[in-house]
Amino acid sequence: MNSETNTALQEAPLSLSEGAIRELHRLMAEPGFEPDQQLRIGVKGGGCSGLSYSLGFDKQEADDALFEIQGIPVLMKPAHGLYLKGMIVDFEDGLNARGFSFKNPNASTTCGCGSSFAV
Repeated sequence: MNSETNTALQEAPLSLSEGAIRELHRLMAEPGFEPDQQLRIGVKGGGCSGLSYSLGFDKQEADDALFEIQGIPVLMKPAHGLYLKGMIVDFEDGLNARGFSFKNPNASTTCGCGSSFAV
């Protein structure tokens, strides 16, 4: 991190399920994972319901909010908190579905695949 980034930890506006935490720790232990990257959670315009979720590893930027959930550093743009407050990120590893899912109490509608929503 450079000196221009905000390093103060804030209270997490969302949570990660035990399954998501296990999978994220597994991904972070993979060979080639860059240790200066952190989990970024956010929203972006698009998807069949208007907004879609973004989830991936990224480097911290100066305007990011930083928080930690059970040892996992998480980045988010402050403006995204409005859409993600109270959300639970889960990881499903079943026969019918495998991957991250989002349970968002702020979503008025969601698409069939669960990756986009409207408020």
